[in-house]
Amino acid sequence: MAVFNPKKKLIECKVVYYGPGRGGKTTNLEYIFRTGKKYTTGDIVSIDTKGDRTLFFDFLPIGLGRIMGCDVKIQLFTVPGQARYSSTRKMVLKGVDGVVFVADSLEIRREANMLSLMDLKQNLEEQNKSIFNIPLVVQYNKRDLAEKGIPIMPLKVMEQKLNSRLKVPSYPASALKGIGVGPTLKECMKLTLQHLQKELKWAQNEE
Repeated sequence: MAVFNPKKKLIECKVVYYGPGRGGKTTNLEYIFRTGKKYTTGDIVSIDTKGDRTLFFDFLPIGLGRIMGCDVKIQLFTVPGQARYSSTRKMVLKGVDGVVFVADSLEIRREANMLSLMDLKQNLEEQNKSIFNIPLVVQYNKRDLAEKGIPIMPLKVMEQKLNSRLKVPSYPASALKGIGVGPTLKECMKLTLQHLQKELKWAQNEE
């Protein structure tokens, strides 16, 4: 849940990149950090686990406006995707305001995508949140692998399997090349800020 600092007139919120292991979550954040230096505050922090990593850093979405007269700072996180890091995913997801689900386009990762999406749904429910209400964007990563003759799933199939019920914005991408990374982040930040603005207005009306 977003944190409001009245003295600094600052709202801090949290966006988490979720998805199966080796799907491109880390590559997304590394590209954002490398190309968006003027929007970042501090360094990128990496928590290494065996065969996977958790990354996070602060990002200032300049140009997306203010909320209730306050500046906004977004903390971008990844979660380790491998099954054995379930407890770490729950910890990182705690207090999340928006989610980017990074799906792996490789044909052999079809089941891994589905399992990860179900894991996200369950972990959100444990926080009394719904995957159908939280700001969410789906990214279909590794689309560039088709150029190398590596079998990937058609976008239509991925939409049907992962997004037919959610009906959220989705973007094809190649995080390695930076294709689709910016639009994915921008859309998620926009949805997150819109959601926070509604929540703050509701809270004020309740007072």
